[in-house]
Amino acid sequence: MREIAVSIGLDGETNTLYDAGCIVVYQREQGVWKENRRTEFQLPMDLGLKGLRSSMAKAVAFLGGCKVFVAKSITGVPFFELEKTGFNIWEIPGKPEEFLEYVWLKEEEEASRQNIATKVAGPEDLGNGCFRISLKEAQNSSGLTSKQLLQPFFRSGSFYQLEILCTHIPPWIEAEALSGGFECSSEVVGPGEIKLLISKKVCDS
Repeated sequence: MREIAVSIGLDGETNTLYDAGCIVVYQREQGVWKENRRTEFQLPMDLGLKGLRSSMAKAVAFLGGCKVFVAKSITGVPFFELEKTGFNIWEIPGKPEEFLEYVWLKEEEEASRQNIATKVAGPEDLGNGCFRISLKEAQNSSGLTSKQLLQPFFRSGSFYQLEILCTHIPPWIEAEALSGGFECSSEVVGPGEIKLLISKKVCDS
C-alpha cells in the first residue's frame, strides 16, 4: 500500500525541514488519502553536520517503510540523507490534497518503468557475481535513464562487482554505491569512454 510523507508548515502547506511544522505520512486506501501518522519536526539552523545527520536519522526511523518524501524545498544534508536511504524526493509547493494523487500516479509509472528496466535491459551476467553494462547502448535500446536502468539492480544487492561503461559518471551512481557499502574506481578506456568499477568492500583479515 502506497505511503507518501509530506513536510507541512503551520499554514497547512509544504515547507522546508528548517521551518516549524511536522512530517505527516499519508496512506492511500481505496483511492482516498488519509493521514496515517505525524510527528513534529524542525531542523535548527545552527545544527552542525553531526546534529543534522542525527536529526535526519530520527526522521527516517519515523518514516519507516515510506519511501516518498515531499517538501517545498529540500537540499544539502537533508536531501542526501533521504536519498541515500532510498527516498524518492519531490519539491512541490501547496497543500497535500492538491498533489498526493499526482505524486502517487507518477511513482506508479516510475515503478512500472523500473520493472521493465530490470527485465529488458539489465546488466549482463558474467558469472561469479560479476556483471557488466554499457549505459550508452542500454539507454539507446530501451529509452530508459541510467537511474531507471540501474537503481533496482543496486538495491537488490545481489552482485559482487559491476562494470559500467559510460561517457560520464552520473553523480547518483556513486552516492548509491557508497551508501550501499560498495567501493568505486574509474579509468578512461577510450575517447569519451569511462569504465566505472563498483565492488563490494572486502574486510581486511
